[in-house]
Amino acid sequence: MKHVILGTAGHIDHGKTSLIKALSGIDTDRLKEEKERGITIELGFAHLTLPSGQKLGIVDVPGHERFVRHMVAGASGIDIVALIIAADEGVMPQTREHLEICQLLNVKSGLVVLTKKDMVDEEWLELVRDDVSKFLKGTFLEEAPIVAVSSLTGDGLSELTGALESLAAGVIEKPAGGPFRLPIDRVFTIKGFGTVVTGASISGRISAGDSVTIYPRELPAKIRGLQAHNQEVREVKAGLRTAINLQGIEKETVERGDVLATANSLGNSYLLDVSLYYLPSISRPLKNSSPVRFHTGTCEIAARVTLLDRDELKPGEKTYAQLRLLKKAAVLPGDRYVLRSYSPTRTIGGGEILHPVPKRHKRFIEATLSDLKILEAGSPEEIVLFHVNKAGAQGLMRRQLALLGGLNEQALASTIYKLTKSGDILLFNQENQAFAASGVYEKTGENVLGILQDYHKRNPLLFGIPKEELRSKLSSGMDPRLFSFLINDLVQSKRLVPEKELLRLPGHKVDLQVDEKGLKDRIEKIYLEAGWEPPSRSAVSELLGKDGAQTGKFIDLLIRENILVKVKEDLCFHHRPLAELKDRIVDFLRRHQEITPGQFKEVTNLSRKYMIPLLEYFDATKVTIRVGDKRVLREKSR
Repeated sequence: MKHVILGTAGHIDHGKTSLIKALSGIDTDRLKEEKERGITIELGFAHLTLPSGQKLGIVDVPGHERFVRHMVAGASGIDIVALIIAADEGVMPQTREHLEICQLLNVKSGLVVLTKKDMVDEEWLELVRDDVSKFLKGTFLEEAPIVAVSSLTGDGLSELTGALESLAAGVIEKPAGGPFRLPIDRVFTIKGFGTVVTGASISGRISAGDSVTIYPRELPAKIRGLQAHNQEVREVKAGLRTAINLQGIEKETVERGDVLATANSLGNSYLLDVSLYYLPSISRPLKNSSPVRFHTGTCEIAARVTLLDRDELKPGEKTYAQLRLLKKAAVLPGDRYVLRSYSPTRTIGGGEILHPVPKRHKRFIEATLSDLKILEAGSPEEIVLFHVNKAGAQGLMRRQLALLGGLNEQALASTIYKLTKSGDILLFNQENQAFAASGVYEKTGENVLGILQDYHKRNPLLFGIPKEELRSKLSSGMDPRLFSFLINDLVQSKRLVPEKELLRLPGHKVDLQVDEKGLKDRIEKIYLEAGWEPPSRSAVSELLGKDGAQTGKFIDLLIRENILVKVKEDLCFHHRPLAELKDRIVDFLRRHQEITPGQFKEVTNLSRKYMIPLLEYFDATKVTIRVGDKRVLREKSR
């Protein structure tokens, strides 16, 4: 059976709490102050089973204008709203504001309940009914049922129950895919159990024993137990009034407004890209950088509105904006929000979250506005491709795509399949499920070839460029696995040639001029004649009367041609005397089974300057293996 949440809305003292008690038998006024003053201050919760067996979770919200922030919290996540209007008073200021909030939060279904029917006659009731119908023109409740009841006598309650039954049947169940999210509206402790949080789950599913994260502080916790409608359960899905007993977290670290979610599933940001609708009932325009109160889920955060395409927003207009928050928020694309003014406090507008973790935008940039149009009205494929393109050579992992695209697992899988099949994106990291845009990938490949072409032109004596040097010349945020994937692709397609740790273009080769070849040959001769006691690079430069950079290029060239062997930094041997030395050491070891540093010195007559690096070189090249202070032959050299 699907899970449906009914929320009340309406002016103070219009009988919301009394109606819920008459329907469910539960008094949702739980605070002492509420009992004494006869008004609802905090959110109240109840549940009701309809004749069909369909269960309704009920959220009772306060009607007093001072507590509208609690009403916003209560309205988030509801499926059906019951707009409560007292028959003896009719439409009042909070009636209007609560209806505006419901529209801003995109509540799609509901009905009107005219309470206190017993306090008016039939003629007056018809006048109120007519007045309410006019008030609802152009709203989502324009065609909604209007049911008159008396919570005192019970008159009309059966008709109301029937109307709720019809509305509940038309509610589309919230998707079970995607991360579980529960905006927290209450936090308390139970002796022997510990911290408990409550709220209305708005997406996904979760089970006892699962790990969760409390956002925005990213506190890890584990679920000890679950209740839905006051009954212990093993699993909770979207659309349920839920109480969660947490393990590993203190009550003081959690507060109303936080979000409990599947572990590591959300992101935090001080910035949000949004669509913004400014209510036509407001008397003055909204100026850029105005301070506001931002409400989404159960949180309220001070913010400033950055209008991206104008200096002020007139009543009834819609635009794109960036909200700059005083505290971090953890939201997903598609979440609804409400803005309230600072002073006097009043609901002024709201809309939809388009980007949950954007960069700061400059104003009046046409490209930014075009991007936001895609995020607001684009297909899932267009939105995912947009984010993958924006990520550039860094790429995006599947879980990041879920966050940025606001898609459940089924929709995300379908979208990724379509985009990979069409060739718009490619999977470059199977293990972490990371994707890059094909256009970015191809452009980076062309960039690699261009860098190499320029490198060969500037370094004609070098065989190629070291891989890491090449990567450093590309995008600073490039994913190392995307780089490896690209290089392998270019090698496979024969557009790039690997030379040990170097990369070069297929047509590149080192062509020396006559004088260059002469210098190279002189350097080789110096090393050959030096035998087992070669000079340093600087000594070679002095012998030739050349600068270090010039001789260094030819030494590196000789190393790459395997004529010189680099034993350690600034110590190279000509390959022929080094091979002779290797043969002598192998012959000694075959005859004596082991060699000590002293014996190595006797065999070679070398000083420690050369002896120690050579011993380590033969170890590194797996000719010998060190056992204590001695060396023995490796198996392959025996």
